[in-house]
Amino acid sequence: MASVSPPTLSFHHKLPIQHRSSWTWNRNKNNNHFPSFKVPKSSLSPPTTRKVHDHSRAKINHPHQPFLQRLHNLCDAGNLNEALNLLHSQTQNGVVSSSDVTKEAIGLLLRASALHKDIDVGRKLHAMVSASHRFRNDVVLNTRIISMFSACGSPSDSRSAFDAAKEKDLFLYNALLSSYARNALFRDAISLFLDLLYATELVPDNFTLPCVVKACAGVADAGLGEMVHALALKFGLFFDVFVGNALIAMYGKCGLVESAVKVFETMPERNLVTWNSMMYAYSENGGFEECYGVFKGLLSEEEGLVPDVATMVTVIPACATLGEVGMGMVLHGLAFKLGISEEMTVNNSLVDMYSKCGYLGEARVLFDMNGGRNVVSWNTMIGGYSKEGDFGGVFGLLRKMLVEDKVKVNEVTVLNVLPACSDELLTLKELHGYALRRGFQIDELVANAFVASYAKCGLLDCAERVFCGMEEKTVSSWNALIGAHAQNGLPRKALDLYLVMRDSGLNPDRFTIGSLLLACAHLKFLSCGKEIHGFMMRNGLELDKFLGISLLSLYIQCGSILRAKLIFDKMGNKSLVCWNAMISGFSQNELPCEALDTFQQMLLSGIEPQEIAVMSVLGACSQVSSLRLGKEVHSFALKAHLSDNTFVICALIDMYAKCGSMEHSRNIFDRVDNKDEAVWNVMIAGYGIHGHGLKAIELFELMQNNGCRPDSFTFLGVLMACNHAGIVTEGLKYLGQMQSLYGVKPKLEHYACVIDMLGRAGQLKEALELVNEMPDEPDSGIWSSLLSSCRNYGDLDIGEEVSKKLLELEPYKVENYVLLSNLYAGLGKWDEVRKVRQRMKEIGLHKDAGCSWIEIGGKVYRFIVSDGSLSESKKIQQTWNKLEKKISKIGYKPDTSCVLHELEEEEKIKILKNHSEKLAISFGLLNTAKGTTLRVCKNLRICVDCHNAIKLVSKVVGRDIVVRDNKRFHHFKNGFCTCGDYW
Repeated sequence: MASVSPPTLSFHHKLPIQHRSSWTWNRNKNNNHFPSFKVPKSSLSPPTTRKVHDHSRAKINHPHQPFLQRLHNLCDAGNLNEALNLLHSQTQNGVVSSSDVTKEAIGLLLRASALHKDIDVGRKLHAMVSASHRFRNDVVLNTRIISMFSACGSPSDSRSAFDAAKEKDLFLYNALLSSYARNALFRDAISLFLDLLYATELVPDNFTLPCVVKACAGVADAGLGEMVHALALKFGLFFDVFVGNALIAMYGKCGLVESAVKVFETMPERNLVTWNSMMYAYSENGGFEECYGVFKGLLSEEEGLVPDVATMVTVIPACATLGEVGMGMVLHGLAFKLGISEEMTVNNSLVDMYSKCGYLGEARVLFDMNGGRNVVSWNTMIGGYSKEGDFGGVFGLLRKMLVEDKVKVNEVTVLNVLPACSDELLTLKELHGYALRRGFQIDELVANAFVASYAKCGLLDCAERVFCGMEEKTVSSWNALIGAHAQNGLPRKALDLYLVMRDSGLNPDRFTIGSLLLACAHLKFLSCGKEIHGFMMRNGLELDKFLGISLLSLYIQCGSILRAKLIFDKMGNKSLVCWNAMISGFSQNELPCEALDTFQQMLLSGIEPQEIAVMSVLGACSQVSSLRLGKEVHSFALKAHLSDNTFVICALIDMYAKCGSMEHSRNIFDRVDNKDEAVWNVMIAGYGIHGHGLKAIELFELMQNNGCRPDSFTFLGVLMACNHAGIVTEGLKYLGQMQSLYGVKPKLEHYACVIDMLGRAGQLKEALELVNEMPDEPDSGIWSSLLSSCRNYGDLDIGEEVSKKLLELEPYKVENYVLLSNLYAGLGKWDEVRKVRQRMKEIGLHKDAGCSWIEIGGKVYRFIVSDGSLSESKKIQQTWNKLEKKISKIGYKPDTSCVLHELEEEEKIKILKNHSEKLAISFGLLNTAKGTTLRVCKNLRICVDCHNAIKLVSKVVGRDIVVRDNKRFHHFKNGFCTCGDYW
């Protein structure tokens, strides 16, 4: 087990401590060693006890020396009742007559009662003192009585003793203040301090103020602590090391680290507690690198201070949080050198550090070497296994804890075990039964954890039963149940539970709001989400980073991208998650240019993009079919070492396919060694949208030969390929085999693909039969594809029947009316066309104009039908006219049937000349070098006339032209199209 042996220490670089910036741990400058440090020999040997000269014992012939020596021996042995009897017998028999000796004996017994926490003997001594006229008002004895009761955990007795004392000096006040502070009665301590200030003329000293400052920290009242700080300055006590230490601890606990630093830097004298307090202040407030910097400063001090157990258990967790196992090993070596590595708390910290850094083997060796393990030791090791998902390790250790050790399982143990059995329902129920038998479920945290664990297993009923069994339901309890439903597909129930929570008199906190925003996002309840947003603004929660991201996601998922952008712009320090959400939101809402711009802003702001951002921006490149930008993003992914990620690989294959470059897609696909289902699926889908049906089927067979099982997405890609290639027989075969041969149940999208395939092939009756046989109700997409097929084949009867279904589902969608109008126009039924267009006008619908775009030099240029806005419009028109003359010589004739308007033939020909894809191609020819492939995208399906014309243009100019319409790709080359004139 050499891997856990403490490493050899090498210390160098003396670090100044006057400036906070010097404490920052710079991991990029090889700053991983400590300054020069020599361990004094005395630190490795037991501390020597300072001898207090007792003059009564110094005189050998002192008559009471044997009595006092015997009393000392009994107290040291813990025989306090025998010592008390000895005191009674000696004083009652007159053997001890000196009041000074009696007082010393009582004081000795009081100290021993405090040390051994024997309150019964302490109370008898208190009664003895109270009954004595000589001692009842003795300040020293009363102070010791108060301190004794405090050590025994009975501050009420301390108060009684204080109240009974007639003369109350500063020692008595200090003793009672210490009692309150020691027993966490912080408000009582503050009240007593105010009595001291206003009801007496006593002046607080360097013992008073630390107790009061500790009380201020206990109630987290930084304002009151600052007032005490001011008093320390006024009384000249600020520079006392004990007062300074207390102030550092108080400011740290209240989150005012800057104030703690100021106190630390102005202290003329610092002891080890000072340094430990400063480290703890940083650690408690997330300043782990600064904590480590202070530790380095401690070692560089010339005062020769030696780190103790408290030092190590403060700085080792900083390494654990930062994941710096190398530094943790060096600290392990230092602890070993100091002889404190086997101290239980240090050992537990080291086990925790190794576990959190992923070194479970090393953690287990240290755990096994710890002979005096406590429950924290076991919980730490179990928690380490649980975080790594090591089911066997967790329950093996739990069984060992139950059988071999005397340490009892507690609530923390259960909380650490629960994450490991979230996917193991039987084990979860067994653990729940154990927790019930032990009474652990009374603990709110344990009950909430069981609610969350049952929810992760999908058992929301069990989660609800646990919740209902809780005697007292706090906001955290409700949050666990509301979050469980919001995250597990029941958002409406989550909102209902929130209303019940409000009715019970509880107000939501930030975690409740987060779950409600998630529920609204799932349901796309924009109005409800706006109400929650208003609540956040009224309660100052809008700037909360966690809630800001949830709010951003809500507006994005509800399609309100402008509001999302406003929230995003207001955010101060935008995290990686915020950038990812915004880029993904633009891409999802078909705003690719905005997604690309945001990605560039992200790079300029110094945020390093990760996989999610790269995937989203590749999706944006796909939407605008920007091959050049896609290649740039691909290059970035390679440099950032992200190109091996499966999700990025799939996004790259998809991007190149949608930018019309199947060669690049296939190259990436072929270079992937271990292809999972997602990689196969995206490649098959790429072939599908390009109409390469046979290649898609070939890849489908190869996928199975390589041991990958097809899933729902695989079949969607294969059916799409059969649809675009017109392979009807094969498509029907795969639909039939999905469930019978592969066990994949066809979904609505699979049926929609096959119905569209039948409709395009002219088999309209067969398509309708399949619609009627479907297990699910057809959606608008299915009726829309059927209506489009009816228009292509001029089937009025089926077309009108289908249009009724379509308009019932979507009465306000313009595309549906356009399809019906085109059906009538194709058949020359102009009266019906006018009726449809009048209906559109009445309900305020307008047809989308045909739009095409082309990327040249990294910039995207858009063209609309008859668009003359560009400065080069005349040249574009002249270019097309020249092209039309050339292609007319080899057979081109305008197909005016594509103009679905009641116009003269010449007007129709003029309209055809100005179709947007023709303008884009002409512009591309004007602005690119000979031989360059033109890549054009179009928002509508390409018309027959443009398709015929572009085929011939590719021949006369000797160029490859790729056109992506809203259904598929067309690759034009040398007078032919890859679609085979089937689309």
